[in-house]
Amino acid sequence: MTYLFISDLHLSPDHPRLVRGFLALLDAYQHKNTRLYILGDWFNAWIGDDYTAPWLDEIVTALQRFTAANNQIYFQVGNRDFALGKKFLQLFNGILLPDVYSLDINQQKFRLEHGDALCTDDIAYQRFRKVIRNPVLLGLLKRTPLSFRQKLANGFRKKSSETKQLKSDDIMDVNAQAVENVISQVDFLIHGHTHRPEIHQLQNKQRIVLGDWRADSAWILEISPQNHYQLEFKQWRY
Repeated sequence: MTYLFISDLHLSPDHPRLVRGFLALLDAYQHKNTRLYILGDWFNAWIGDDYTAPWLDEIVTALQRFTAANNQIYFQVGNRDFALGKKFLQLFNGILLPDVYSLDINQQKFRLEHGDALCTDDIAYQRFRKVIRNPVLLGLLKRTPLSFRQKLANGFRKKSSETKQLKSDDIMDVNAQAVENVISQVDFLIHGHTHRPEIHQLQNKQRIVLGDWRADSAWILEISPQNHYQLEFKQWRY
């Protein structure tokens, strides 16, 4: 069994090469008995499970083919696609994981999360996250028209881009104490969000940061059946 971890793909119809890269990944691991874990920001924005489009249909078809070959897909929401739910995942037998998930691989304990909750120095973002992820508010938003949600998502992306330019890199990275607090009970912490791929050694533990995807490249963490793990930078060639 192969374990595969990715995050921050930011798939959208505006970036077809990212979509092709994801489809190429599914093809590459189609026959490897793969457990694929997507740790948030799979899509650049997700306005609800009632959204449909031809570009998304192509992805769903590939995912159905992938899971039909005895592979499994697990998903954690990120800050861009926190509205993605079980209805969409059921189209290809995907499994929705909680915001924090514990996984045992070969007698080693892994903690999986998107990573935005660890950026505690960004106080403004943490306040926004608490409000927008409120189940009551999220339920109300899902009942609004798709057109309204699309405008809202566009506004969030624009605002996020503007505020990032005003923040220091340190504020947008994880807080060391926050990491220390959550890694104490596990052997590995795996997360994305910060777009700073690296394997950090913390005494006898490791924090593995997944990188974001680009038009011609991707960061992928693979753990083999022999417990060998590798954070790999892959380049697509079309």
